[in-house]
Amino acid sequence: MSITTSPRTPPSVHARSTRRVGWTILTALTPMAWGTTYIVTTHLLPEGHPLFAAMMRSLPAGLIALLIARQLPHGSWWWKSLVLGTLNMAAFFPLLFLAAQQLPGGVAATLGAAQPIVIAFLTVAILHEKLSLWRVTWGVLGMIGVALVVLGPNAAMSPLGILAGLGGAVSMGIGVVLTKKWGRPEGVSAVGLAGWQLTAAGLVLLLPALLIDGIPPGIDGKAVLGYAWLGLIGALLTYTIWFAGIRRLPVTATALLGLLSPLVAAVLGAAIAGEALAPLQLLGFAAALIAMVAGQLPPPRNKDHVRS
Repeated sequence: MSITTSPRTPPSVHARSTRRVGWTILTALTPMAWGTTYIVTTHLLPEGHPLFAAMMRSLPAGLIALLIARQLPHGSWWWKSLVLGTLNMAAFFPLLFLAAQQLPGGVAATLGAAQPIVIAFLTVAILHEKLSLWRVTWGVLGMIGVALVVLGPNAAMSPLGILAGLGGAVSMGIGVVLTKKWGRPEGVSAVGLAGWQLTAAGLVLLLPALLIDGIPPGIDGKAVLGYAWLGLIGALLTYTIWFAGIRRLPVTATALLGLLSPLVAAVLGAAIAGEALAPLQLLGFAAALIAMVAGQLPPPRNKDHVRS
């Protein structure tokens, strides 16, 4: 006599689901930390030195990461680290600081919400993946939320700041997709990969920072604290987590987590800088939050493709 057992979901499926949720929550801490960049830049750092601030955020953190990992690039990873460091940091950081200095914190941060849309289409062009209409839809909703915040009545707009914010989103969007494409060399830790890129970015920025910006006069204790926060937390820790998360999560869904950055920046702006948020702007933030959460869910299955 044979015994028929009902089909059960393999434990490995549940384990993978649990791991993904865990990595999603951990990776979400990165854009939350990045959301503090704007308030730190405007309240702690010397004004008008975006290249120097970007160099201070990347080079010391990169050197510390190299000391921790004790691993140097090899083979093609010398030029790959240079490309990724330039896109993810050397270009992104100055544009980020420039946007932070030209725009209110919440407005500057929300411009990064263009990144999921950029990444959704770059995954098709670079990774040769099928376009995820599900995540594009939520990305568009996130952009609508961004527009509601940016076009709020109390938002002082600067064309230079807007261009810098959008340029930073595009630069890092390309860097994120290439990071997913190239992966990580066998035996290299996430902190090692972050160290390669941060060091490369710092070296790219070193001469422009010293020749164009120069060393800001009157670097006080607040500035040192700001540089330390942005370098140790906003770069070394966050990029280590970010690169580990990109390796394990869908890249477009990971990019949607970036919508947490404007939420944190807006809360800090309202609490510390006194930046009032109009009801329409609050609606925009709610839309961005909904888009971020929904974008983490798998797309619904098409019943027409399910065979009985």
